[in-house]
Amino acid sequence: MAIDAKPRLKLPKTAAKGEVLEIKTLITHPMESGQRKDGDGKTIPRQIINKFVCKFNGAPVFSADLYPSMSANPYIVFNVKMQESGEFEFLWTDDDGSVYADKKKIEVA
Repeated sequence: MAIDAKPRLKLPKTAAKGEVLEIKTLITHPMESGQRKDGDGKTIPRQIINKFVCKFNGAPVFSADLYPSMSANPYIVFNVKMQESGEFEFLWTDDDGSVYADKKKIEVA
């Protein structure tokens, strides 16, 4: 079951060739581990984002596997060395197969 996950990204719109950028991502997601119980004592089903991938011009530049111990609203920071202009694509994959995505273009001078 897809939830209302909202990706947020922080990266500049422009960069110099060879510059190393810090990219910050955050997605609103409960990251339910499947180990807690609700008010009736029933186990709350597991629902986590288990994979994050960042692509630049279609090629993967960063990926991470996420596990149930990850906190809600995963915040991921990584660096990328810029060589050319293009488009970043950010993909978060949920246990149920839902994919939450966002894209950002960057101009390299």
